Amino acid sequence: MHDITINWQLAPREVLGRGPVIPVIVLADADHAVPLARALLAGGVQVLEITLRSGVALESIHRISRQVPEALVGAGTVLNSRDLAAVAEAGGRFAISPGLTPELLAAAGQGQIPLIPGISTASELMMGLESGLDSFKFFPAGAAGGPAMLKGLAGPFAGVSFCPTGGINPDNYRDYLALTNVVCVGGSWLAPSSLIARQDWDGITELARQAVQGAQ
Repeated sequence: MHDITINWQLAPREVLGRGPVIPVIVLADADHAVPLARALLAGGVQVLEITLRSGVALESIHRISRQVPEALVGAGTVLNSRDLAAVAEAGGRFAISPGLTPELLAAAGQGQIPLIPGISTASELMMGLESGLDSFKFFPAGAAGGPAMLKGLAGPFAGVSFCPTGGINPDNYRDYLALTNVVCVGGSWLAPSSLIARQDWDGITELARQAVQGAQ
């Protein structure tokens, strides 16, 4: 397959390498986007994944990209070429999908933002490698075999980087980060909906700070 990274301005590994933890964020109110981004930055988290699970996700990405340029904001739950185009138009810097399809890989080859597709099997990983990718989301990490599965993939797939998400929490994220093929982890515990709803930005900053410090 054609190397789809040729036109990307930012490499997937650069995105994943910005920090050990990426918050998986679901927003119900776009007015929360900017203060949330600033709270996470204050805690040492630079990469923000706004999932396309709500109607305000694209507007939230747009606001963060304009008002908090020091944050690297992108989208999660990107399912098809339409999603990918919409994220780029909103100002997103990267896209993360729960899986991969030939259509999505082809669309990524024509776009300007990096795609980090999800895989849970060796066959899916091989499909991504054939497209020129070397960085993947491992999802759903807990259900797909956890650290043991990632250890197993390290042997035949040397040089591949992963960001496991799904079932990652404060009690187990260090187990993933200890693996040589894991660059970072993604989790919703960094920006829980309860704290967002209360606009407890100091509380979110503290969660981010604890996660970053605990990864060191």
